[in-house]
Amino acid sequence: MKTIRKAVLPVAGFGTRILPATKSIPKEMLPVVDRPALQYVVDEATEAGIEHIVFVTGRNKGAIEDYFDRAYELEASLHLKQKTELLAELESKLPLPGSASFVRQQAPLGLGHAIWCAREVIGDEPFAVLLPDVLIQAEPGCLKQMVNCYTKTGGNVIAVDAVPGDQTDKYGIITPKSQNGNIYEMSAMVEKPAPADAPSNLKITGRYILQPEIFKFLEQQKPGAGNEIQLTDAMAALMETSPFFALQYEGQDYDLQNRIFRSRLRLCHDP
Repeated sequence: MKTIRKAVLPVAGFGTRILPATKSIPKEMLPVVDRPALQYVVDEATEAGIEHIVFVTGRNKGAIEDYFDRAYELEASLHLKQKTELLAELESKLPLPGSASFVRQQAPLGLGHAIWCAREVIGDEPFAVLLPDVLIQAEPGCLKQMVNCYTKTGGNVIAVDAVPGDQTDKYGIITPKSQNGNIYEMSAMVEKPAPADAPSNLKITGRYILQPEIFKFLEQQKPGAGNEIQLTDAMAALMETSPFFALQYEGQDYDLQNRIFRSRLRLCHDP
């Protein structure tokens, strides 16, 4: 069983659900407390043992590359002012030389297409996918929990968590086949099923460990919902030949575009 060394972070989206904030700033770079949202996701990947991160970017995403590069003028200023703690914190967030790649998704053709754009960097080994729109508060981190699960199960692993039964029509829901503690073997995935038709109340949460065979299906995948190449369609095809497991992780997820920033906006406008 190969170690999970690489992760793909798709960061090419426009962030239209939180315009106008994202008109000039990538949504992934919007601050959550004292750092960009994207930093939390990178920290989660690093904690899980990821050695190389592939950022799939698009137009007007240069701020992401700049953030993960040296800022010589700022570092020189902090050094002169003897702000050593700040300087050390900045340096601690820099990726090691050669441990980050940036590939361009030249057209907004969907999440599946974004993952496919990373194929040459990933090569023939299993890899993780972390959606930067979703922050997960967990100890240990969600991806770390998934890697531990993967060492037991192999195959492909998806993070899931339970939602109220009357809210299944808002999420992708898995169909469990068998259960061992908080690990489920899956037989299918259903997109936004009505509560009466939902096979479970376990929603897909935005973290994946996938085998490299997924690229073959993504390359052949026809546009699906929204006329885009959907990752879920390719996973459904891969599920016919490769085992899929769902880990009900311990933690809490936050959708950046629907919960954190909109809640903050409401607080700002409260009298």
